[in-house]
Amino acid sequence: MTNVKRFISIMTSAVVLMTILSACGGNNTATEEGGTDKLPKISLFQSKVEIADQLEAMAEKYKEETGNEIEVWGSAGDNYLTQLQAKLNAGEGPTIFGVQTGAETTKFQSYYYDMSNESYVKNIAPKMQVKIDGKIVGVPTGVEGFGLVYNKDLVDPAKITDLASFKTFLQDMKAKDINGFSLSQEAYFLIGHIINTPFALQQDPVKFVEQLNKGEVKMADTKEFQEFAQYMEAIRELASNPLETTYDSQMGDFATGKTAIVHQGNWSYGMLADYKDIEVGMMPLPLAGNNKLAVDIPAIWTINNKASADQIKAANAFFEWLYNSETGKNIIVNEFKFIPAMTNIETNNLDPLSQAVSEATVSGNTIPWALTYFPQGIIVNDLAPVTQQFFLTPSMTGEQFLQKLDEVWAKAPK
Repeated sequence: MTNVKRFISIMTSAVVLMTILSACGGNNTATEEGGTDKLPKISLFQSKVEIADQLEAMAEKYKEETGNEIEVWGSAGDNYLTQLQAKLNAGEGPTIFGVQTGAETTKFQSYYYDMSNESYVKNIAPKMQVKIDGKIVGVPTGVEGFGLVYNKDLVDPAKITDLASFKTFLQDMKAKDINGFSLSQEAYFLIGHIINTPFALQQDPVKFVEQLNKGEVKMADTKEFQEFAQYMEAIRELASNPLETTYDSQMGDFATGKTAIVHQGNWSYGMLADYKDIEVGMMPLPLAGNNKLAVDIPAIWTINNKASADQIKAANAFFEWLYNSETGKNIIVNEFKFIPAMTNIETNNLDPLSQAVSEATVSGNTIPWALTYFPQGIIVNDLAPVTQQFFLTPSMTGEQFLQKLDEVWAKAPK
């Protein structure tokens, strides 16, 4: 599987990027052992093969340290959500399960146990709590972030602060035969991520998406999108054509100094780790005065409120161990390789891009992933084809680009 396919599977198969835990409540009841109540065995229903071995090792470590047992389950095929819904409908558990933030979280909201009073949620980073009706309903698996990934030898972030300075930078790089900025042809890397910024800068991004779905607002009439269109015009005029660029070639050109900036996330460092001569950083897309990285939670782990009291107790004990014990915190960072969404977990060994995302998370200097609330499939099926047309048609203005985005959004299934 290529790097981009691995990433796209994370973003589009219900962004199940880290939706790894769910527990099926067994028939065990609390028993007495040495005068201490033994918690019932729980199961972890997980869909991502990437950390299957790490989960098995975690289960062993948890049993070794606490005496409590976790059985790791794998999802058969790609139908994790279908299987999850079937199990919940049948009352077969799971006790702990993972869901993508955004629309998917809303879908399963009737099953969530209220975590608000549990100790392990007290250290969730600013803006990273997921609440429904004022109640904390899940604990973040971790965070991901994206923005402008830049070569420190070619870029001074202090000099790129608005549209005018962005265009000047692209012109200067072009004069030096360096590509100043790169998108790539894959749907999320072409339009899905970069269009998140004007959405995220709305006073209430979720409400704006809802209003757009109902036809009550238009991108073409909204100032942040109007400026976004000007950024896209500048990219088309002064940078490389993203339709001729794959994720792999984009990162290859960046790693070798042929490109100065790519619009990417912390995951892209995996393509750069072998290049020792390049120093990189991540800065915000400076649209409409934005000075924050786009950081959010791909998924949360939740506890099924239909589980028995003993099963809920066991699930809370597990989360207490995972997020508050030194062993658990080490597993999150060094075994799962997650960027923690917790302020009590140190991240001294992260790569530069993940460190930038972590620092933004802890400080709260972030904008959300409004794209998680987009209608399902709209990025791939509707927004990307319009964006391809924009880059293939130099005569199409930014205003016309926004109008076409509005048109396809209105027609897309909601």
